[in-house]
Amino acid sequence: MTTLFDPLQAGALHLSNRIAMAPCTRNRSPGGVPRAMNVRYYEQRAGAGLIITEGTAISHQGQGYAHVPGLYEAAQLAGWRQVTDAVHARGGRIVTQIWHVGRVSHVALQPGGAAPVAPSAVTAVSRTYVVDADGQGHFLPTSEPRALRSEELPALVQSFADAARNAVEVAGFDGVEIHGANGYLIEQFIKDGANLRTDDWGGSIEHRIWFAVEVARAVADAVGGDRVGIRLSPVTPSNGIHESQPQAVYDQLAQALGPLGLAYIHVVEGATGGPREVEGSPFDYAAFKRAYRDAGGRGAWMVNNGYTRDMALRAVESGAADIVAFGKDYIANPDLAERLRRNAALNAWDKASFYGGDEKGYTDYPALTA
Repeated sequence: MTTLFDPLQAGALHLSNRIAMAPCTRNRSPGGVPRAMNVRYYEQRAGAGLIITEGTAISHQGQGYAHVPGLYEAAQLAGWRQVTDAVHARGGRIVTQIWHVGRVSHVALQPGGAAPVAPSAVTAVSRTYVVDADGQGHFLPTSEPRALRSEELPALVQSFADAARNAVEVAGFDGVEIHGANGYLIEQFIKDGANLRTDDWGGSIEHRIWFAVEVARAVADAVGGDRVGIRLSPVTPSNGIHESQPQAVYDQLAQALGPLGLAYIHVVEGATGGPREVEGSPFDYAAFKRAYRDAGGRGAWMVNNGYTRDMALRAVESGAADIVAFGKDYIANPDLAERLRRNAALNAWDKASFYGGDEKGYTDYPALTA
């Protein structure tokens, strides 16, 4: 019987166990540059079968929160190289989540104070994190975006591929995870609440999923599909996103992703960080997985959202999932994989230190002593 603690080959990624550290935004990289504190944070968590870093911007335009790391400047890549070297020295595997936030941004975070970009000029019902000139952080409503012109989109797709190549070839990551979830740019194209376009990038389901598929194809071409995952959240309302027919949309997306040879699909079940059942949005995750498999998809199936140890054990043992990702539990438990193995007690997390700050609530959570 396969267990949560067995090794797994996910594409080119050899994982020592089936426990993943989910991406969690931490706002601790001023200038988008990972520093020694970030190296310690990730190094401490190298016991995960797979570390997925916090969302990492593919460009300045892709930034949506202050002090979030990037992949578009030499200093950022050099900082990440220190992280990956440290994780690899401890036998870990690490991918970075490549990210463009689209409309979930503020003019203060954009190049030249420009408006954020999005499929359509629909403002996100959300807030973002901005640091003022005095170094104080504040949550502010997102700014009104401008609609991307169709002629801009091929270059935007290519920017994901360029960031992925930088991540693997320069920064030393084992692969990348495309952030296609939680109301950010890729999901803004997918879902009809944010995509009001009538050109080839909007309207029908086939056209709305096109941006996501083109990004996945370009990134796979750049670094090899066996080093690429994609995170999807079919029914999450995060950042004011919604879709009127999620099952039809995501089953078709799964079918389109199947032939690309991806390493894994990362599925957020329910509302990200919230209930696993979203009122008014029933979703059949088994059918979603089946659509992917029926289309030739052989990537590992990763699940996420509120999993306990018992739930994770059952998911892997039953074959419902190949990998289970943990977010907040990994913030508070640097040795979470070992704690789960021993069925040891978990540290409680400090929500007040989730975002901006120093070592407190970041690298100072204790590990097991014996």
